[in-house]
Amino acid sequence: MDYLKVSFAFGEIEEYQKDLLVADLADIDFETFEDTANGFDAFVQKSSFEETKLQAILAENEALNAKYQIEEVVSENWNKEWESNFSPLIISDDCYVRATFHEAQPQYQYEIVIDPKMSFGTGHHQTTTMMMQYILETDFTGTTVLDMGAGTAILGILAAKRGAKDIVAIDYDEVCYESAIENAKLNHIDNLVSLHGSKEAIPQQTFDIILANINRNILLDQIETYVSVLKKDGLIYFSGFYETPDLDIIKSHCEKFGLTYQNRKKIDNWVSAKFVKS
Repeated sequence: MDYLKVSFAFGEIEEYQKDLLVADLADIDFETFEDTANGFDAFVQKSSFEETKLQAILAENEALNAKYQIEEVVSENWNKEWESNFSPLIISDDCYVRATFHEAQPQYQYEIVIDPKMSFGTGHHQTTTMMMQYILETDFTGTTVLDMGAGTAILGILAAKRGAKDIVAIDYDEVCYESAIENAKLNHIDNLVSLHGSKEAIPQQTFDIILANINRNILLDQIETYVSVLKKDGLIYFSGFYETPDLDIIKSHCEKFGLTYQNRKKIDNWVSAKFVKS
């Protein structure tokens, strides 16, 4: 599967303006973002990209005076790009995330090995980091876990290392689905099942904990389905959206389906939030 890299350059720009633009791009299927010296790079599947939608967003944000260039990133080049930019990561002093080409660091309680390939979720993005922090704070012993928008399955893998009994990892991207299988094997996780699809792929079983790191619009569409498979008093963690205005929108929608807001984490303007099913 081929991707496009759209490189954005700006003059003077406030951080919140960049965050709002990133949110708009996520709504038209851009999947990950990397800061650069003059702006940021945004990645989108070639089959999903419509330049007219991009131009409409930039027209609405005319004050940014954004310039962009489009470059194709074919599958065979993706690994080289990740390897040149991917550095090891430490989460909450307990978890060490590294790629297959980094040396092991056995002094950490949890070490996760990720082969990113063309899927996303290495822990470097703020949303993934916050979800991992939540996992490290939560007792997963003997739990059943649903990991939606699993990407590399890093969240499901950490849940397994934290004692989860069974994990179902689901992603609509076939590369992510295959990456989850490979990364589970790399980490010697044999109780994680990777499924290809979206909410329709969720098996007819109940879960103690749901992890959903996607984006606001997909979450709003899928929350009702999540609640239908979440046990009473079960926990659900959401991420992939901004504090303003997204968090209040998510909280209001969750209330309709019996989810009670507990707390949130924030890095920059990105937010992760914890809910419990009443």
